[in-house]
Amino acid sequence: MKPIISQGVEVPVPEDVSRGAVRGHALGKREFICMMAMIQALQSLGFASLLPALGDIAAELNAGAPNQRQWVIGIFLISSGLFSLVPGTISDRVGRRPVLLLCMGIFASINLLCAFITDFTVLLVARALLGCASSALVVLPLAIIRDRYQGDDMAKLQALVAMLFIAVPTLAPSLGYVILELAGWRAIFLVIGMLCAAVLVWYYFRMDETLAPSRRQKHSARDLLGNINLVVSSRRSIGYVLGLSLVFGAHFGFINSSQQLIGEAFGAGAAYPIIFGLMAGSMALASIATSAIVHRFGTRRVGHAAVFCHMLVSLSQVWLASQPGETLLHFALLMSANMCLLMMIFITFTSITLQPFGKLAGAAASVQTFFRLVVGAGLGALIGQAYDGTPLPLACSLLAVGVLTLALVLFSERGRLFQASGDIPEMTPRSLTR
Repeated sequence: MKPIISQGVEVPVPEDVSRGAVRGHALGKREFICMMAMIQALQSLGFASLLPALGDIAAELNAGAPNQRQWVIGIFLISSGLFSLVPGTISDRVGRRPVLLLCMGIFASINLLCAFITDFTVLLVARALLGCASSALVVLPLAIIRDRYQGDDMAKLQALVAMLFIAVPTLAPSLGYVILELAGWRAIFLVIGMLCAAVLVWYYFRMDETLAPSRRQKHSARDLLGNINLVVSSRRSIGYVLGLSLVFGAHFGFINSSQQLIGEAFGAGAAYPIIFGLMAGSMALASIATSAIVHRFGTRRVGHAAVFCHMLVSLSQVWLASQPGETLLHFALLMSANMCLLMMIFITFTSITLQPFGKLAGAAASVQTFFRLVVGAGLGALIGQAYDGTPLPLACSLLAVGVLTLALVLFSERGRLFQASGDIPEMTPRSLTR
């Protein structure tokens, strides 16, 4: 490894990358973190900024039943998950840069076109295509981070990226509400498209390839599919992948029904974007806390503790939702706590699942994102459709996925929790085993 030294920070880069492949040779660690966070945040902006506008979109485009509006979000997330096996796996073969540039270009273009759609069905088709393109915006930053870091260092960096990643979509509903009031819902798509184009230019000029030629998979599509199978069949990671997917599913259920629940059931009205932003903003605090403690206690110990706390908070939500007179303040405080725990689970579980797959970081990130979005978004859509005007279905879902996540973690850890992370050997790609 030959480090790039910028602003007093060493960023490790493989030797055959550092000999002329890194366009962004002056890219410091801070800018690297900000760039990865912003690329990931583009996907969150793709749905979070539209939350305040769902009612207007449904009314103008004649969406039908009230819960139909949720598909503007749901189909985006499901499509992103279904397509997420593609970009990471291809990038293991051709590199991260060309795949990410192509997908960002498609994402920017379709968002701009969405501003002119006049039919709800056509909008859903466009949202499905947007979801496919957005999968690379989540998968490839994870792979890029894994190209450069591993273990607890990777978890700490992911925590910093997540902190900034959360800061942008936290403000997205408020941003969407302002744009909605000033220029209508169509302008939201224009803003997302232009912002994505700006990030694309930033990435193009400041960051080049992070996957060294010697680490690329140069064999057949059959080998690439075999690498995916290697990731899926790994017991020590698949429980974490599925557990994270279930936890995200319950929280996607909250996102899908949040406007109806907070804005209508609890009567927040126009204050919904502000309340949602404050609740989501608490996740940035969880990112800071995780970054501070993960080196001291270890990635696994922090992640396991977060699962138990998630179950306790969810149990409190079920009890409170079952009682008469639950207030918005009570709901917001407990849901904010659960969102903080979601962030801690996301950071630690992501690091744990990517750790054994240094040579397969793209495939591993694709598998993780596939399950997180397909299972998560599908479950979230079901939970959203189960909304009955009360927070009880959501609270029961949070508790159920917490219990199932604990069982899956026990499976991956062979019944042993709170163990030190230790050094985990890398899995060998299929193309190197013959």
